[in-house]
Amino acid sequence: MHNPDGNLRVVVTKPLPGDRWLNVLTSSGCRVEVCTAEQTILDNDTIKTLIGSKCDGVIGQLTEGWNKDLFNALKAAGGRAYSNYAVGYNNVVVPDATAVGIPVGNTPGVLTETTAELAAALTMAASRRVVEADTFMRGGQYKGWLPTLFVGSLLQGKTVGIIGAGRIGTAYARMMVEGHKMDLLYYDPYPNKFLEEYVADYGKLLESKGEKPVTVRRCETVEEVLAKSDVVSLHCNLDEATKHLINKERLSKMKPDAVLVNAARGPVIDEAALVAHLQANPEFRCGLDVFEDEPDMKPGLAECNNAVIVPHIASATLWTRAGMATLAACNVAATLKGYPAWNKPDVLPFVDGPFEDIPKAAPSIVNAKELNLAMA
Repeated sequence: MHNPDGNLRVVVTKPLPGDRWLNVLTSSGCRVEVCTAEQTILDNDTIKTLIGSKCDGVIGQLTEGWNKDLFNALKAAGGRAYSNYAVGYNNVVVPDATAVGIPVGNTPGVLTETTAELAAALTMAASRRVVEADTFMRGGQYKGWLPTLFVGSLLQGKTVGIIGAGRIGTAYARMMVEGHKMDLLYYDPYPNKFLEEYVADYGKLLESKGEKPVTVRRCETVEEVLAKSDVVSLHCNLDEATKHLINKERLSKMKPDAVLVNAARGPVIDEAALVAHLQANPEFRCGLDVFEDEPDMKPGLAECNNAVIVPHIASATLWTRAGMATLAACNVAATLKGYPAWNKPDVLPFVDGPFEDIPKAAPSIVNAKELNLAMA
């Protein structure tokens, strides 16, 4: 417990990195109780026990199912604020929170480059067979250099495709285009003029230096991106339209030696179909940060040497994870203090700079409009 004399009780369902977030809450008069239970994923009964009979706000996790059951319990305890410690909120039934007048916060704006970097790392690790080679080396199997030992794929000058050209997809595309001079194909319901102009300008720069220019093109279908790309990275939201976006049929349209990367949401891929495709196509590779039934994997995936698998660590840099904590804390503290919602793209004033300069606003409230909240 932190600041036991605080008059506002805030429950945090997991320990969070950094201390700026904690200072935000305690300086706002909050008594902060952090759950330290060994249980990795808390069930609703456990969370309701944490809420108890008096609770003003909660910072919860994307692994928790925040629905009518929990929001009613929070409301009954006098709760007025909830923030997800995540940019996504597929785990939150927002209308259930709105129905009882509870604002729902999230933590956008600090995950862009961090997540894009992890997607790039998965791309490189899969294409160059880094994990396979590491396991081989640690197992004492290396007897000397061989011309055919762990031969992978060169990315330089190839084609990268992205599904979803939002902030993270754009950042990843720039890393691959600038770093490896890859041509870019992308699918998104909306044209990304900034990205198109950026790649076109970079192509002109390369041409002025006597190098082959890179190109960019928005495709009309997902299938075209899959068929023509050497690497495909997924950066779309998860909704009914994108669940199992990558299925057996679409996997069959990809190049036999392509690399598929997912650092978005697990259910975007039909994981059972992916396992079958990996088993049938040993030159096909993937890099996965998220899984359909997280934390579980579909049978057979762990045995696929052509899959690089990591445990949902796309946001796992100290700056990002601490920044997420600060944003979540600001969402709760500002709501409890009656401050307006910020809801602007630039949230760095909350995360960086002097503590006393943190804006008096809630950085991101996803149901601000529905609750008719004042805007900063």
